[in-house]
Amino acid sequence: MKRGFYTIMSAQFFSSLADNALFVAAVELIRTGGGAEWQRAALVPMFALFYVILAPFVGAFADAQPKGKVMFISNAIKMLGCLLMLVGTHPLMAYAVVGLGAASYSPAKYGILTELLPASQLVKANGWIEGLTIASIILGVLLGGQLVGHPVSSMLLSFDFPYIKTGINTPPQAAILVLIFVYALAAWFNLRIPLTGVEMRPMSRTYLELVPDFLSCNSRLWRDKLGQISLATTTLFWGVSGNLKYIVLAWSALALGYSTTQASSLVGVVAIGTAVGAVVASMRMRLDTATRVIPMGIAMGVLVILMNYIHNVWVAAPFLILLGGLGGFLVVPMNALLQHRGHNLMGAGRSIAVQNFNEQACILILGAFYSLSTGLGLSAFGAITTFGVVVAFMMWMIRRWYKHNCIKYRDEIEHLLAIARNDNLHG
Repeated sequence: MKRGFYTIMSAQFFSSLADNALFVAAVELIRTGGGAEWQRAALVPMFALFYVILAPFVGAFADAQPKGKVMFISNAIKMLGCLLMLVGTHPLMAYAVVGLGAASYSPAKYGILTELLPASQLVKANGWIEGLTIASIILGVLLGGQLVGHPVSSMLLSFDFPYIKTGINTPPQAAILVLIFVYALAAWFNLRIPLTGVEMRPMSRTYLELVPDFLSCNSRLWRDKLGQISLATTTLFWGVSGNLKYIVLAWSALALGYSTTQASSLVGVVAIGTAVGAVVASMRMRLDTATRVIPMGIAMGVLVILMNYIHNVWVAAPFLILLGGLGGFLVVPMNALLQHRGHNLMGAGRSIAVQNFNEQACILILGAFYSLSTGLGLSAFGAITTFGVVVAFMMWMIRRWYKHNCIKYRDEIEHLLAIARNDNLHG
């Protein structure tokens, strides 16, 4: 791997670490502020909101600027969202601003991989990036849980600055203040990401012109006989896993009687499994064999349903590791295949923006459904059953879709797989 890859990994680690710790802090901020359960559940779709709204613009912006610079600006926006929480803006609104930063960050984060590395290293690079991201999720949710817990928060709140009133009076506020400095560290690494030498693609001066361009890119990827399968798979995976982060918190409170600090550790347990699955996939899978992992999505949906029958933490921990492992092994090769097809069809930044639009739209729709269902009285057990049935059925449909493509468009599929195989060997 090139030296710049490790700088990207460092920047991604600390930015993702703060993102996941902030989610826990925001949940606790709403809870201690007397907010309803549906508001806590609504954090997930609010984070996804700007991914969907700005999808036509962020990919083109990432392709028009050095991607390290784009990532730096994105982390600055996340810091602004944290400050808004501290000055009294409603957490849902402030968290949406953090989502705005994340929306502009993602096309640059993944797009730079295709600029910096050859195709033969994409699966391996995705494995390390996803594995490191999952490690940051584990440590992030644990960090967030500890920051809002009594021992650490008491120490943080005991700091007193003479003649200065900070307005930091609660554990969630103290946690958010600490996380601003973590985002600042990620921004520092962003400034040290080397230029890749790839020619920038200038943005249109009329922003509205970007909308039909984005819609064309979206349509192009959905029409591609390999791109559509990888896009459908990753869209569904992230739609479910994005909401599963909060569902595990709600489920562990209901099934195990856990507090926010305790429940955050179980989110980390899922992430451990995902990290292991991601690293194993990066070592064993190739671009041209990526579609073989689709049946694992069906198994993942079935395991989500089985969560309802677990009420013991000693059973829950290995079960959640297995659940995460299947997800990690599924998403890494499919994500790499999607990046490969997108890069060939339209350029790195635009393809990642299309991917983010679809995945975050799925998170937004499922999150809004879960939040609405919670407001209408649906229990966490009911939501888990619904999610499990949806993911198992949809992954089964995607598998049938791919088999149909292999029969009806056999020559095209074989040609695209041959391109992937050749790039994997000689890229």
